Amino acid sequence: MRRISKGLISSLLALPMLAIFVGFNGHADTMKDTPNSSNSNTEVATLAGGCFWCTESDLEQLDGVIDVVSGYSGGHVDNPNYTQVSSGKTGHIEVIKVTYDPNKASYLDVLDQFFRHIDPTDPEGSFVDRGKHYRPAVFYHNETQRQQAEEFMAKIEAAGIFPKPLATELIKFEKFWPAEDYHQDYYKKSSVRYKYYRYRSGRDQYLDEVFGESRKEMPVTIQQILTERSGQVSAKNYVKPTDKEIKDKLTELQYYVTQEDGTERPFNNEYWDNKQAGIYVDIVTGEPLFSSKDKYKSGTGWPSFTKPINDAYIVTTTDYKLIYPRTEVRSRYGDSHLGHVFKDGPKPTGLRYCMNSAAMRFIPVEKLAEEGYEEYVALFDS
Repeated sequence: MRRISKGLISSLLALPMLAIFVGFNGHADTMKDTPNSSNSNTEVATLAGGCFWCTESDLEQLDGVIDVVSGYSGGHVDNPNYTQVSSGKTGHIEVIKVTYDPNKASYLDVLDQFFRHIDPTDPEGSFVDRGKHYRPAVFYHNETQRQQAEEFMAKIEAAGIFPKPLATELIKFEKFWPAEDYHQDYYKKSSVRYKYYRYRSGRDQYLDEVFGESRKEMPVTIQQILTERSGQVSAKNYVKPTDKEIKDKLTELQYYVTQEDGTERPFNNEYWDNKQAGIYVDIVTGEPLFSSKDKYKSGTGWPSFTKPINDAYIVTTTDYKLIYPRTEVRSRYGDSHLGHVFKDGPKPTGLRYCMNSAAMRFIPVEKLAEEGYEEYVALFDS
């Protein structure tokens, strides 16, 4: 039987609704300078993964997502409608606008959910929906989103998670045009039609092949897959002490750096020239952060690393303390300010994690097991 595309289903099955809802509001959401919505407690991601009926449905399942709206981005026509976009002549791509609570879900969590529910390897469309207006893309709202998306996709590519190379574009966000009302929450309002389309599209069959048929009952995130394939140990939970306990424990400089986002002097700190084998942990919580195997001499006067020992213990944010934005690095559980990461490092990552010695404690290899970090001994077996 001939496979049925979303465009054909939309034409054949949704004609009555088209007549009713053809007049949508035509309001463009620009949001050029920041991913934050009007609510300062929320952030926004704009993503293209083929049929927005499906991507809207899948992203709304992620804990921390507040709202998902179907629409169009990336084109040169104002107030586009579905017929115009599906012609492929407007330059727009079908996208979803994801509003989420960053305290419950990070941008990486949103990207993780997104990539686990699309085919990011097809530059000419998405499953049965063909054409550039269905191609996969991440529309980044700022430099932090661009960098995180770029690094995440590089890791996916390196791990060989998908059967073909990624073809997902990174595009600077300009405008979002909401789609017609009948497209919003289509999987709820027209569940029978939606299920028929989704099954015939081949999306779920493809995802079952990539992530396993048990992916819905026992979901495994891409971040977990990357951790497993990189040989990293599983992350543990660490507890941040009270402010009084931190003050009692740390020196004045250590407190200034970790709790007040300070910076120590270059070439005048404990580990900038340390050549011993071992790992560096958060001075506050003990979270394992970096390995001496990834440490290199950057010439900056601060300890520098090409990558963290385990991404699960690292959080990055945008720092505007200087004239230009920088990517700040903090520990996940302790929320300690550690330093910044820059894109001028050596291979294989091309990154320079420039850290403050005062934010870390060094544990030599011979004491790892004694101090409860025996799972990292294997890193130094060779």
